Amino acid sequence: MPNSILLEQLIASVGAEHVICDQQKSQQYRNGWRSGGGEVLAVVLPQNLLSFYRVLQACVSQRAIIILQAANTGLTEGSTPNGNDYDRPVVLINTLAMNQIVLLEQGQQVLSFAGTTLFSLEKQLKPLKRAPHSVIGSSCLGASVVGGIANNSGGALVKRGPAYTEMALFARVNEQGELELVNHLGIDLGDSPETILTNLMTGKFAKDNLPLTSALCSDQEYQQRVREVEQASPSRFNADPRRLFEASGCAGKLAVFAVRLDTFAIAEQEQSFYIGTNDPLVLGQLRRQILQNYQHLPEVGEYLHQDIFDISARYGKDTFLSVQHLGTDRLPQLFALKAKVDAWCKRLPLVPDNLSDRLMQFASRLFPQHLPPRMLQFRALYQHHLILKMSEQGIAEAQSHLAEFFKHHAGDYFACTAEESNAAFLHRFAAAGAAMRYHSLKQNELGDLLSLDIALRRDDLDWLEQLPPEIEQQLELKLYYGHFFCHVFHQDYLLKKGVNAKQVKQQMLELLNQREAKYPAEHNVGHLYAAEQSLKDFYLQLDPTNTFNPGIGKTDKHQRNCNCQA
Repeated sequence: MPNSILLEQLIASVGAEHVICDQQKSQQYRNGWRSGGGEVLAVVLPQNLLSFYRVLQACVSQRAIIILQAANTGLTEGSTPNGNDYDRPVVLINTLAMNQIVLLEQGQQVLSFAGTTLFSLEKQLKPLKRAPHSVIGSSCLGASVVGGIANNSGGALVKRGPAYTEMALFARVNEQGELELVNHLGIDLGDSPETILTNLMTGKFAKDNLPLTSALCSDQEYQQRVREVEQASPSRFNADPRRLFEASGCAGKLAVFAVRLDTFAIAEQEQSFYIGTNDPLVLGQLRRQILQNYQHLPEVGEYLHQDIFDISARYGKDTFLSVQHLGTDRLPQLFALKAKVDAWCKRLPLVPDNLSDRLMQFASRLFPQHLPPRMLQFRALYQHHLILKMSEQGIAEAQSHLAEFFKHHAGDYFACTAEESNAAFLHRFAAAGAAMRYHSLKQNELGDLLSLDIALRRDDLDWLEQLPPEIEQQLELKLYYGHFFCHVFHQDYLLKKGVNAKQVKQQMLELLNQREAKYPAEHNVGHLYAAEQSLKDFYLQLDPTNTFNPGIGKTDKHQRNCNCQA
């Protein structure tokens, strides 16, 4: 009976066409992009902020669990259910329809609604010669702006640090179990929730000459922090207490309606350099010298090991060619179509789950070599590859320094043409998806795919891990790539058939603990990592009744009152 009452309220809030109860039809929302999933009472698709709030009211009144999701591109199962052992009905709310963007202060800042994607924000800012905190991610398209804030996402841009703001509009369930709307946007929108949300949706508020505030809309301290290479702590990581604030780092423990963010000027002149060496310490020394001595920080510094270079060249070729020839405009739709095909295949007998991967992989083989000759030459010569992008006055700094540096260190570099630069970054972009494709096509021959997202100490010169033989012998392949200057690495391990993935992961994490590394770095704890105590305390502060996303960070899933511990 309570479930039927809740369903009636949800339908009244958004309309029957926006409430999905069929478990087959809701599969693309309930299952994670890479792993994870569970059953829900309903998937709800509110079309505007006011209906979103009404859905929250209904869920809170019936004591339902609320799981929030935008693009469902997370890699740690943080925006889907985790199994079927919850103590209350679960309602999953997808926010993608609420995708408005409002420019503030002539584009110096923006308001991003709950479902706005990075792609759409980047596109809207481009005519203003400005950019958001992050651009399209390293593993998928369609990631949301609010998702980045909620997960402390980092990204490839060296100067930006983690996605962060102290100005947001959000709903929470307080200690008395009551839903309340909190407006910390620094914009006068009225008093009642209905007035606030209606004014926000209709644009009835001041957009320029806003009151001055000391609240941050980006991590303005990060450029100094990343330069401090003698510090025995990471430059950024998911659970960093200095960047946990309300919506920032909330991991779905709040219902975020909108965030206010800084935008950034696009450089007028850029130059990329492709660097190769067989000695990881050479790259470690280069990183230190650039961060300590350059007046101008790099825009981007992306690392690839030779092995992921090869995997991306073969199994990321279709992604590379799609971006190159179709542009990024059509890719979100193509990725959505692929997800629907995959879900359809899972329902059909005798049809392989990975049919879309097989077809796309076959099609990519029909095209000629897509990587420039000089990149292929470096691949044959060097194990370690770094793509360095400088801008404005920093270009001359790098040209002078690199020429002198490689007179005394093993390795080489070349200044990229525009075509080579685009190819190098597209190749890096395709890497994570290529690792997944390789595993999907070889799943009958391989064990699990174990993915770690780690942040090393800033002073760790010997950055490339050395695994003990007892772990090494359980691996079929290791794939290393990441954001080199931030010392954030994505490490994918393809295990041999029959190997216990949980046991290997625990061994890996123990080694990382010995190195004083932090994990995850930028993908959130989700349901794959245990949250540190400081992060558990933060979650408890935000969500004292455990209404939102219970179980995140391997915490308890049960309902609690404000006197309970996380």
